[in-house]
Amino acid sequence: MSTSTTQAPTGATPVTSSHPSISSAPADASSPRAARRAAIGVGVVLVAQLMLVLDATVVNVALPHIQTDLGFSPAGLSWVLNAYTLAFGGLLLLGGRLGDVLGRLRTFELGLGLFTVASLLGGLATSPAWLIAARTLQGVGAALAAPGVLALVTTSAPNEAARNRALALFTAVSSAGASIGLLLGGALTDFVSWHWTLFVNVPIGIGVLLLARRFVSETPRIRGRFDVVGAVTATLGSVAVVHGFISAADRGWTAPLTLASFVVGVALIGLFVRTENRVPAPLLPLSLVRNRTRGGALVLMALVVGAQFSTFFLVTQYLQLVLGFSPVATGAAFLPLSLAIFATSRVSARLVARVGPRPMLLVGTLGLTASFVWLSSISTTSTYAGHLLGALVLNGVSAALVFMPVTVVVLGGVERSQAGTVSGLLQTAQQLGGAVGLAAIVSVYASQSVPGQFVPGVEPAFYTSASFTLVALLVAAVVLRPRREPAPEVAAAEPTPERVAVAAADSAEAG
Repeated sequence: MSTSTTQAPTGATPVTSSHPSISSAPADASSPRAARRAAIGVGVVLVAQLMLVLDATVVNVALPHIQTDLGFSPAGLSWVLNAYTLAFGGLLLLGGRLGDVLGRLRTFELGLGLFTVASLLGGLATSPAWLIAARTLQGVGAALAAPGVLALVTTSAPNEAARNRALALFTAVSSAGASIGLLLGGALTDFVSWHWTLFVNVPIGIGVLLLARRFVSETPRIRGRFDVVGAVTATLGSVAVVHGFISAADRGWTAPLTLASFVVGVALIGLFVRTENRVPAPLLPLSLVRNRTRGGALVLMALVVGAQFSTFFLVTQYLQLVLGFSPVATGAAFLPLSLAIFATSRVSARLVARVGPRPMLLVGTLGLTASFVWLSSISTTSTYAGHLLGALVLNGVSAALVFMPVTVVVLGGVERSQAGTVSGLLQTAQQLGGAVGLAAIVSVYASQSVPGQFVPGVEPAFYTSASFTLVALLVAAVVLRPRREPAPEVAAAEPTPERVAVAAADSAEAG
């Protein structure tokens, strides 16, 4: 799998990795015409990246309006987010593999075309099932398009200086996308309709598709096979587990449908593991996750992102349904959190190089736990400035202290040839962890909710989020212990966490 980078809704630091095709550049790159064409190509692909990042948050602000218009239940509303993230996360590794074999540009165009059509269908939705189906198709399209974005950005650049500028722009677009999505979603919902949070993708997608083939060059193809069984079992297994949590909220934990969903989910995930052990070209080489440190870091990331999803899902509705904020004001209310993530991320790379990943993970997960406990105290008499603002800032700073160290730990010690696969694995952990975590937290909220009142289920829901990050804290304390120092000759060649951190810091400063 080649290089790929996406942004979790929580603002995780983009993960980049090397791929042989990245170093290539057009033969006539020195001519002004070629340089102009390359610059336009980079801009076109970055617009697509912004659209994919925006879609993770642009719908959040519209959730109360979607629930009212289409008649979603409190638990069922989470499928508006989870249908997208499950399809995206479950098929992300397969999308990267397809790009390797079929060509990055071709797979990018296929995915973006599907994403654009699905956005149109979603904007036309008149029922919950229709919208969920469209969001699922959006996720499939994103899984095909996203893995190739970074490879296309870097191969479009004519020289090293242009590639560095392109990477800096890519990082800026990915970092700012979540905040822009919240503001744009609020403005569209407020001044037009929630339907336009999906319609807005259509003209952008069409424009990118028309320009991509003209200004973006295809990447070399690599012969290989597709692990379709692995992709299907991983995705459907995750969907079944999430459905079990949602069913528990509506029907109870002992209901036949709830139990059947969990049994089917576990069986499919078990089949996925068995498949990956036997196929010649596995979607996920299990040796990568058998490493205790890397496996622990992936679990920690999944737990943190799962808890973070509750912040967007619950606070968005609280601001509008209880405090009476407009959609635009709701988007603006999240800016302190986004700015805290951005500001802290600027120093976290150097900090992890100095003190190491584990201390930062301990502080970050502890801060996240405190922020969720703080948010659990909101009531009908709370105010934004008095009860939410401080918790959101603490949440943002703490999240930024987690994302960079996790990235460093996951990529540390990985051979260059496997960096793309591990990067995709980290993104998959973010997406699937977010979906499963949100489903569990919303299930707790819905089980305690009172019809016509939003607040009653908030306290146990945020306590559930706090329990997720508390478990993440324990993982950081117990599992992510420092490794023994390797022999000098090995240490000189190994991409250790500290070296990964320094490289990330240099990249961040370049951006």
